[in-house]
Amino acid sequence: MRRTIVLVALAVTSMVALAFLIPLGLMIREMARDQAMSDAERQAVALAPVLATTTDPGLVARAVASTRAGQSGRLAVYLPDGRVVGRSRIGASEVRAAMAEMRTASVGVPGGTAFVQSIALDGGRTAVAEVFVPAEEQTRGVLRSWLVLGAVGLVLVSASLVVADRLGARVVRATTRLAEASSALGAGDLTVRVDPSGPPELVEAGRAFNAMADRVRHLLAAEREMAADLSHRLRTPLTALRLNAEALGDGPAAEQTRQAIDRLEREVDLVITSARRAGPCDEADCDVAELLRDRLEFWSALAEDQGRPWSLRGADGEVYVPVPRAELEASVDAVVGNVFRHTPERTEFVVSLQRGDGLVGVVVEDAGPGVAESSAAVQRGRSSAGSTGLGLDIARRVAESTGGRLAVDRSSLGGARVCMWLRPRPAAPRAARCTRCREPFRRT
Repeated sequence: MRRTIVLVALAVTSMVALAFLIPLGLMIREMARDQAMSDAERQAVALAPVLATTTDPGLVARAVASTRAGQSGRLAVYLPDGRVVGRSRIGASEVRAAMAEMRTASVGVPGGTAFVQSIALDGGRTAVAEVFVPAEEQTRGVLRSWLVLGAVGLVLVSASLVVADRLGARVVRATTRLAEASSALGAGDLTVRVDPSGPPELVEAGRAFNAMADRVRHLLAAEREMAADLSHRLRTPLTALRLNAEALGDGPAAEQTRQAIDRLEREVDLVITSARRAGPCDEADCDVAELLRDRLEFWSALAEDQGRPWSLRGADGEVYVPVPRAELEASVDAVVGNVFRHTPERTEFVVSLQRGDGLVGVVVEDAGPGVAESSAAVQRGRSSAGSTGLGLDIARRVAESTGGRLAVDRSSLGGARVCMWLRPRPAAPRAARCTRCREPFRRT
């Protein structure tokens, strides 16, 4: 924008300067020519008193020699008897016309212009004075004047460019600050504000941005409070479920129920903690390989009860991704849970961790019926199996938060294949501290 403003100022001021300088330059050239011709006329008229007194060629020659044009050989006098004093440059026809018509004329001759002046004498006689004006005399001082005009025009254009650059810098600084603040707000910094400055339009835009940021912050705060309140209300039915589970006694089913209640209670606590916190922790990350091993161990009990063959591949070592553990765990559980929810018992599934092209892939494949419309499956709220359609949307949002993507297609087992591609982060120390929430991350 700054460069555009300067270029516009350059174009406008250049056109204005040319509109004035070109006519002014032509006028200066005409003024120089008129001045040279006026000087020639004065020298020609100065001979009138001498010619009125005498037409003696000798006396006239001395009078011609006394003038500046005569000294330089540029003055000639045509006497009534046809004799010529000085060097003649015009033809006889021009002389006769001047004598007959008693007029003043400018005749173009090689090297310049001849000024012809008729002088009336007594007895009806007429003499003619010719003053030769060289071309350089007609343009004397014109080049210097043009250079001065050009310098003045250049100074004016340069000054306008400096002013335009300063104005452009002011506008660009205000626009840049507004753009940076918008980017920071989009990245999650709800405390960012701008100091409205610049043109009135940008000042108004800055005020509108600050009002929008305040509104967004209030809305998010209200949403977090609502999420925390709703989650807190779940504690009462959870307590009742826990009491009922304790009454089930011993056995695999009772133990699984208690474990599910424990996990649901942890999730409720996590929702409350996250909602009460001022904002998300950008530095949170987790070891996806360790998380897959942990979650597949959890799902293995249900897979054993349903007679499902399963395997975990590639989940060795440490692979860190920039996703909080709770969010990635919810995504993995949503995708794996879809296998148990939408495929018959005894259906095989495979979970693998893949690496390549700067991405880490969590791939879940099954031997079930597959997904009829893979493109619509990842859309929020869309499901062809009677569910809420939010499971894959959770996984998609987690993948896209790292710069990755979610893909659904057909697996080599014949069923669905869900690939959650994540942008990895270099391995970090096992214990780190979040600088925003001041709580240590858990990496085991």
